[in-house]
Order: sequence, then structure tokens, then C-alpha cells
Amino acid sequence: MFVGHYAAALALKRVEGMAPLGLLFLSVQFVNILFFPFVLMGIERMNISPGFTDSTHFELAFMPYTHSLVASLLWAGLATGIVYLVFRPRRLLVALAVGAAVFSHWVLDLLVHTPDLPLLRDSGIKLGLGLWNYATITFVLEAILLIVALCLYMSSTTAVRDARAARFGMPIFVGVLVALNVYNIFGPPPADFMAVFVPAMASYFGFAGVAFWLDRSRKPVASTAT
Repeated sequence: MFVGHYAAALALKRVEGMAPLGLLFLSVQFVNILFFPFVLMGIERMNISPGFTDSTHFELAFMPYTHSLVASLLWAGLATGIVYLVFRPRRLLVALAVGAAVFSHWVLDLLVHTPDLPLLRDSGIKLGLGLWNYATITFVLEAILLIVALCLYMSSTTAVRDARAARFGMPIFVGVLVALNVYNIFGPPPADFMAVFVPAMASYFGFAGVAFWLDRSRKPVASTAT
């Protein structure tokens, strides 16, 4: 799952309005932000296998340090602790939202991955419901998740000022994410690992930056009444 992860960020913004949306965007992709450098360093492994599934060309061969259930819980706990220490307003609730965002990555990956998500180490039981084997279903699922989460975000926030960015920015951004996912799912296989690494890392930080900027033009509905 790629853009579908951002649905968790938008939904968690409704749960805890003080959590910066840009931080939530980074949090839902946190294990992937670690995974790609880990692959580059040889700590974890992925193979480019054209047609490996109907939706992806990646065989995720070894990733216990980022994508196992236990590792995901540990990374979520670490993120919660760090945010709790550095964040001031409503720091416990914001920290819990960030931790939930980090762990949401594993939960959503469970839906689409082939059985490659280990519980702890790379041996033994591996989980994954395999929706990646059905490209159209995968695309529709991610689009629905994003659209529902967008509705939750828009209904729980209000424009700070009467500006086009406040009213139309986030819907347009979500539309762009859905459009990009067409290429991500139905496009050709990448030439090599770097053709995956560079766009992936750029998108994680770039999308978070856009989310941070757009979120500045809106505030939680509850905060406008005080």
C-alpha cells in the first residue's frame, strides 16, 4: 500500500486535532522511510521481480527490522516516547496519535501484502492477505480509504481564512495522490533499486511538506469555538 497509508494520517487528525498533519504523514510512512535506507545498506532486502504480483514488481525478501509486527510496535512506541518528550500542547494525546500512525502502516500493509510480514524474525509465520494480487481491487481500496479519510478531515476542520487553499487544497491534493497511484499500481517495473529509492524518499518528505502547508490554512472545529 502506498497512498492509502495517508488515509490513517487524515483520520487521526480528526481524532487529535493538535497533531501536525505533516508529522502524521511522516509517521504513517516511518517504517518505509527506514526500510529503503536499510535495503541500501544491506540490512534488509527487496528484489525487483517484474509481475511479482498484479500490483507490484517488488519481492520483499527480508524486512524483520521494519515490517515485522514486533518491530512495528517497537517503532510506534519509540515514536510515541520521542513526541511526548518534545511536544508541549496536549503532548500525551499527540504522542499517542503519532504512535498510532506509525503502527497503522503494519495494519494496512496486512491487507495488501503477500505473506511477507513476519511476526518477529524472518522465520516462522508470515502474514499478508494478498490484495496486491488484484490490482484493480488494490487501487479502489486505497482510493476509498483516502476519500473517506478526506471527508473526516474536512468535516472536523474549518478554514482559518476564506482562501482557496483552505477550501480546495486538500481535496485537490488527495486527488493528485489517487492519480499518482494509477502509475504506482499499473505502471511498468522500475529499472533498478535506485529508481524506486529516490522517488519513494522524495515523495514521503514532499507529501508531508504539502500536508503541513495545507493544514496550516485549517483548524480543528472544536478549537474555533473557544
